[in-house]
Parts: sequence; C-alpha cells; structure tokens
Amino acid sequence: MTNKAAWDSSSSPPSSMEPMGNCAQLASESDIYRSVQAVLRELESQHPSSMLNKGMLRWTLHKKVRNNPANSLILVRVIVKELERAERVDCRTHIIPLLHTLIYAVIQSAYLPDDLYKRVYDFCKRLLTLPQPYCTVGLSYTRRMKTERYTPGVLYQRMVVAEQSLKNDYHPFQERVFVFADPAVFSGPHGEALRGDIEASGSGRYLNPLDHMRSVVQHSIQAALGGELCHCPKLAQALKEIGQDVEPYFQEVVASLEQSVEEGSKGEGVLLRGRLGQLYREILTHTDTSDTLSSDGGGCLCDMPLPNPEMSFHLWREDEEIWRELAKCLRSSSMSSEHFCLSQDQETDFDLADLPADLTSSSAMPRHSVMSTDSGIERDLPPGVEPSVVESSGGSEEGEARLTRRGGIKMRPSVTDNMALMQDALEESGSVAGGGGRGGTLHRKAGCSGTPSFSKQQRHFTARIVVMGDDRVLGKLAKAFYFLRKREARRLFLTMKVNFQFYYIPVCEDPSPTCPVKENLSPTRENSCALGSYLGMVDPWYDCNINSLGSMIPKLAKMQSNSSKQAEPNPFLSDVISYYVRTGLQPVYFTIYSVKICFSNLTKDLVEDVFLSHLELDFPEFKQSPTTLKATTIKQKKNTGDVCGAVVSVNYKKVSLSGRDVDKGMSVRTSGVQISAIPSNETEDLNCLTVAFNETKAKNSMEAKIRTCNIKIRTLEMKTFIVTLDKDSRRTFKDVQSIEIAPCLDPGYCVQKTMRSKFSLGEEERDAGLSKYMNKGLPLPINTFAGIIN
Repeated sequence: MTNKAAWDSSSSPPSSMEPMGNCAQLASESDIYRSVQAVLRELESQHPSSMLNKGMLRWTLHKKVRNNPANSLILVRVIVKELERAERVDCRTHIIPLLHTLIYAVIQSAYLPDDLYKRVYDFCKRLLTLPQPYCTVGLSYTRRMKTERYTPGVLYQRMVVAEQSLKNDYHPFQERVFVFADPAVFSGPHGEALRGDIEASGSGRYLNPLDHMRSVVQHSIQAALGGELCHCPKLAQALKEIGQDVEPYFQEVVASLEQSVEEGSKGEGVLLRGRLGQLYREILTHTDTSDTLSSDGGGCLCDMPLPNPEMSFHLWREDEEIWRELAKCLRSSSMSSEHFCLSQDQETDFDLADLPADLTSSSAMPRHSVMSTDSGIERDLPPGVEPSVVESSGGSEEGEARLTRRGGIKMRPSVTDNMALMQDALEESGSVAGGGGRGGTLHRKAGCSGTPSFSKQQRHFTARIVVMGDDRVLGKLAKAFYFLRKREARRLFLTMKVNFQFYYIPVCEDPSPTCPVKENLSPTRENSCALGSYLGMVDPWYDCNINSLGSMIPKLAKMQSNSSKQAEPNPFLSDVISYYVRTGLQPVYFTIYSVKICFSNLTKDLVEDVFLSHLELDFPEFKQSPTTLKATTIKQKKNTGDVCGAVVSVNYKKVSLSGRDVDKGMSVRTSGVQISAIPSNETEDLNCLTVAFNETKAKNSMEAKIRTCNIKIRTLEMKTFIVTLDKDSRRTFKDVQSIEIAPCLDPGYCVQKTMRSKFSLGEEERDAGLSKYMNKGLPLPINTFAGIIN
C-alpha cells in the first residue's frame, strides 16, 4: 500500500461520455453504507491530521456513483435511510451534508422508481418546519424534487444544456464558470499547472456538442422508461450511429421535458413517457437495430456521467479583467441567440476601456445625467470654426482633441432600469427575516429568498465567478463588484442580462518563518484567510470540502509543475469546483465598507476606496520589529506604555442589537489600529466593524473593543500614518492624516431615494415607501452549502 493521495489520479484519463454497461464496479449496499458513515465521521473530526484530506471521501463516493448508474440507486436508498434516522434522533449537523449528497446522486441517477422519489420529496418537505437554514435548503430541494418526480431527467438535462451552452428554443439558459486566482499566491509554474488541470479537466476539450446531445437524449429516455421498457445499450449504439442527425431528437427531447414541466403533476408523467417511448422507437427504427426492437428492455442501464461545466482559468492581474472576460464571453459566438445578442448601442455602451476613469470619482453615487450643448454635428459648430481633417500621421493636437468625442450616454435612467437595481436591493434585503430594518442589521444575512421576486426580468446567463487566494483577492473582488454596481447605476447593462454567483476557495501562501507582532491584535490579522475560516466556522460542509483545498491545491500545483513529463490533467480540483458551484447556492452576505482617505499634503486629492475584511492603520515610527519587541523587558514596556504612539481623535457611532446607535468620541494614544469586519468566533458574530488599538493602556472610560459601522480617525499631532486595505501591500496609502469609514450605499437604494426626493420637497429626509424594506449597504454574497448554521 502506498501513501499516494486519493486525488492523485493523474494517470487515469478523464471519464468518457460514451455510454457503458453497468456490469463492472457494482458496489454492495454495505459498501456504500460504510462510505457514507466514513464521510460523516470525517465531517465531525477535528483532529489536525484529518484536516489535510477532508473532502476526499465525499469525492470518492461520488466517483463510485459517476462510474456506475446502479451505485446511484443504492446510494439514494442508503442516504434516505440516514436522513430519516438523523431526523428521528434530531442530529441536524448531518442533514445538510447528506441532503446535498443525496440530490447530487439523484441528478446523476440513470433511473429511480417513483416510491423513492416520493420518499425524497416527503423528507425535503418536512424540512420546512425547521428553522433557518434547514427550511431554506429544504424549500429549494422540495421544488426540485417535485419537478424531477413528474419529469424524470429534467434536472440532468437542464444542467447539461446550460453548462455546455447547447442551443435550443425551449430552455434558453446558459452558465459559465470563471476561476480567478490571485497571482500573488499562484505565481510562476504553479499558476500554469492549475490552468491545465482546471481547463483540461472540463468537458469542453474532450467532448463536442453532439456528444452532450446524445447524453441528454440517452439519459432522458432511460430515466423516463427505465431498464424494463428501454434497451439502453442498443439505444446508445443507435445514437452513436446516427451521428449529426441526433440534433432533431435532442430538440424533441428538450421540448417534451419542458412541456411536461409546464403541465406539472396533471398527467403524472404519462404523456411524457408516451412521447419519449415513441421517440425511442423512432431512433431504433432509424438505424440497423430495428430488428431488435421490442417492447421489453434489456434490464441494463447505461452510464451517462454528468460532465463538468466548461471552466476558464485566469490569473487576476488587472482590476477590470473580470468584467472584460465576461464581456468577451457575452460577445462570443456561443452567445449568438436572441437572448444574449448585443445591439450596436450596447456594444458601444459596454466598452470597458474607460472603466477606471469612470469609476474613481470620490462621489458616493455617480451622476445620472450629463448636459452637453455639443450636438456632435459639424454644421452646428460655432461660426468661424472650421472642422479640421486630422490625418493619421499629422494634424494639430488641438484640432484632434476638439473633434474627438466620447460616446454619449443616456440623459436619465429609464423606469425599467431603475426597477432592476431596486429589485436587486429588495431581494438581498428579503433573503432573511428582518429585511432592511436597522434593528436587524447586526445579524449577518445568509440564504436565498424563499419566494421568487415579483415581475422580475429573467436573466438567461449565469456567471459563476470562483476566486482563489487569501483575504486580498476578496478585497479585490469587493472593489470590482462595487465599481461595477456604480457603473450599472449610470449605464445599466449587466444587471438586466447576467445573474452573478460568487464563490470563494481560500488558499494561503507558504507560511513565513517570521511572525508579526501579536500583542493586543485581532486574531484575524494573523490569519491571512480569515474570511474562509469564518465560512468554515458557520458551515461545516464548506469547511470539509472547500477549506481543506487550501493545503491540497499548492501540493497539487507543485506536483504538476515539477513533473518531468507531460502528465494527464488531474480531475480532482475541477470535480470539487463543479460540486461547489452546483450545490453551493446559499449565500453569506459581507458588507462592503467605503473609506475616504485624506493626506497631509493638501495638494493631494482625497481618495475613496473600499475594503471587505480588514483595515490596518500604522504609525511607522512607532512600529517595533519582532526582535526589538522581544528584547524589551516587561519593566520597560510598563514605563513606556503611556508614551508609545501618537494621539488620534476617534469619532464613531456605537451600534447595538436594539438599533439605538450612540455617537461617541475620544482621544487615544496608540501606535496603530486594527479594524476588522470578520468575527473571530461564533459568540461575536455581528455584522459590524470591530476596532482594536495596538499597545494602548486601557483607561476606565475606554472600551476594550469598539463595535461600529461608521468611524472617523484623525491624527492630532504632526505625524502621519499608513493605511493598508484587506492586508494587501498593493493597496497601501502613506502620509495619511485622517480616514472616514462607512458602509457602501447600494445603488438600488440610492435610486429609490432619488425618485422619492422629487415628490417630497421640504420633507424630513427619512426612509419611507420601499426604502424602509431595502438594504442601505451593498453586500458581497459568497455562496456556501448551508449559509449560516447557528
């Protein structure tokens, strides 16, 4: 027996989409039961040695299902029994992990009997009586299982059609997975090794659209008819023989399943089975296998593995690269249908070349209109001004500047555009009980809204954006998301077309041999993946499957980059990402904070930036190195404690659960300030900032920690400080005199306030109408498997 890791399967080729029989690798029910129990023990294990390989058993279990359809039937039966047992003994920690494993197996199952569908549906429905997040996850899967029960195979069909961009007229939805990695963590050959594993292990490089169409037809027919009414191996052979003629059958299958979904439970699937049965006979008649046609099947199901979605890997070097790649995807030939095509005006409007210039304004919200007296027509030029013709190699710079005009923008956003932004804000506020009221804002929001939005324009493209790195890459994502929303408030485009889903895989750099000063510092400063640790704390299934990748990915990249010969792509990472983006649909919301930075040099303009998890304020002349701090005796620390640091003025609004905020102010001598938005433990899980001062001698009137959402810090001496955002040395500001921090305002909320101001002149500025139910701050949603489990 070797010590080779379970995911080190680089020698095995990626699974083929060709159908196979189920005669090999059939696992017994006792074997599947032991595998499920091992996954549950791994979930509960807190031993340090088990943290390195967590998630391997879940991946191995799904591999058994993927390699043989009969195993999925056994797995579904075993997990349903385990879920019913967990319900009886009230073991809620097992419910969500088992439920995700169950539904993932149901989607990949070649055929399930109706009584098993009913047991799964009934269990999901009973979850609606439990508190959050169980009822939210239960409601989502109840709806899916009701649809799958009366239209078997529709979840598999929709997933393949959307992820592989298969063109059809009945389910016009597409999805794409974008993986963005921080080059500061993935440098050199490690990044290229990951690119090879992620992109090559996706289905797009090995399979063409016709292969996916055959898979959809094969899976849909055998899921509806079963092995007794469908001779699956002969059907697979017939689909292979007809070649490109499979597309009309694919269109017919998609149309039949979508029509059955619209009919609901009225016909209980009878009409669907009749249509697919007729289609099954037509396919066999179309080929030379017509002599074997009979009403009885062979009792043998075929293996149709669920292919991984198409993924693209990017080293995220430029802030606007994420939106540039998205625009490139929307303009690609695969998006040529009427739902994704761009008009000429939209092509010009969504030009990202001027993104930094548009969005670096210090104003809280972009202006909604720009009045110009220049019509852009030559005959409207003032008298005496002749239009100069500028040659490519000559001409005056003055004339070129005068006649070069930027593309115009709309004078005022339309009502439809305003409603799109407002509905986004309303949905985020309604995702949990409490809405946008001030009294509930200290409780961090999580989970999707249980009810669909009213009259919302359906977005046919979903961009699943996965970021890999430490807290720095999340700060970069928050900045890009905030600037995009500001741009959308000025020129709405992506909000109407794209549904954004954000995912996070925490990966740290190699630990440094030297550690920073730890005295009186927040624990989140020492942890470069504080936000990932928090998500693992509130969602154990995320901790088991995603946090464990932090140690595996560097090893995997190093192993691939050090290989002397070209190794086959390792499917482990792409498999885990596929599982995460498909089942991790419960977001946890993190407030994006705005910081206004004023410099000591009055000639420098005020800078406005944003951060997500951490802000560090340091006075460089008082910052002690670890060796100096170690050499300082306790007596010296005591004698110098009162004079170490500069005096700063602090004005803040103290927050409380009751919503009764109190304005406070004080002066304190300190060498630095740590401001964290991520709680270090479950007892302090509040959606606000925690402010801690370095090496400060506590006074009776001073609190050990300040909890606030709005704070101003200003130096009172002739000393300046350094500000670092999200622990990123690339986002450092020097010679700073003061900072002002507040939550970023959501553009949807600002639009509603602007609309109300037209009809409430002279009234007191307060929330009324829809504003009362909207979230003022702009949150960044990071998807997890459960949201927050209290």
